Amino acid sequence: MPTAWIVLLSLAWVYGDTKVRISQSQLSFTRRTDRTVHIGCKLSGVHLENAIVHWYQQKEGEPLRRILYGSTNNYKQDKPNSRLETDMKDNGNFYLIINNVVKSDEATYYCAYWGIKIFAEGTKLIVTPPDRRLNSDISPKPTIFLPSIAEINLHKAGTYLCLLEKFFPDVIKVSWKEKDSNTILESQQGDTIKINDTYMKFSWLTVTTKSMNKDHKCIVKHENNKRGVDQEILFPSIMNKERKYKAKYENNKRGVDQEILSSSIKEEVAAINNAKEACLKDESDMLQLQFTNTSAYYTYLLLLLKSMIYFAIIAFCLFRRTAVCGNGKSS
Repeated sequence: MPTAWIVLLSLAWVYGDTKVRISQSQLSFTRRTDRTVHIGCKLSGVHLENAIVHWYQQKEGEPLRRILYGSTNNYKQDKPNSRLETDMKDNGNFYLIINNVVKSDEATYYCAYWGIKIFAEGTKLIVTPPDRRLNSDISPKPTIFLPSIAEINLHKAGTYLCLLEKFFPDVIKVSWKEKDSNTILESQQGDTIKINDTYMKFSWLTVTTKSMNKDHKCIVKHENNKRGVDQEILFPSIMNKERKYKAKYENNKRGVDQEILSSSIKEEVAAINNAKEACLKDESDMLQLQFTNTSAYYTYLLLLLKSMIYFAIIAFCLFRRTAVCGNGKSS
């Protein structure tokens, strides 16, 4: 009988603890040196009056270490630091407060609840020099790429690609869902790449045949999103793209047919015009040739007439000379 009670109590403890939730909604905070940052943590499913929250710090390349733990009015530090404190608001919102931040505070901070030893997602603190000037808009700038028709026809699937550029800091979370669903889909994430003073990242989702008729959305969570709201970038369904492509293809085909017909007519008109031009050219050549022949003919007659006149004059002179000479011999 005692064993049965122990089992029942254990089951009740496990069942109760499965309702405990702890989360950190903010991915990152960017602060200049000497500023203050409040890193939030949401705890639910427990009695908040006696809840003890633990805060951990993890610097890049170093192991996780606890820096502070306790309740609202009673907390302890693992290593004394006058710049650290905690606070709690209504509805289970706990805060780690770091005053006068310095470069060495740059790390990822996790809150944890030790009732069942669960950690939240973590929030990264980025510390920038006081003289650094950032652009007014350093939120992610999306560019979408839709699947090609060749990919759809060949693989019976399509790939959506979401490219995000010119954002700061580098902490970003990209997820995919169907337009009217809250279920996060399995997707692929590319590396975050630094370009000058900002970053870029891409993520892609492969959609199978059963989901091709649904719209999808790429959800981007970033510190500098406008009004602090996650970006939801809509990708139209692949079926719609394919239908639009086919309609465009048919329209283009009609346009090509009309263009070919118009081209044929133009070619015929051009051929007729060329023939006319050729005929006119031939006629002009013939007239020119005829004129040349006529001119040559009359020139020949003129020269012949001139020669006949010269022959007559010469013959007359010779005849007269012969007559004069004959009269002299008779005398």
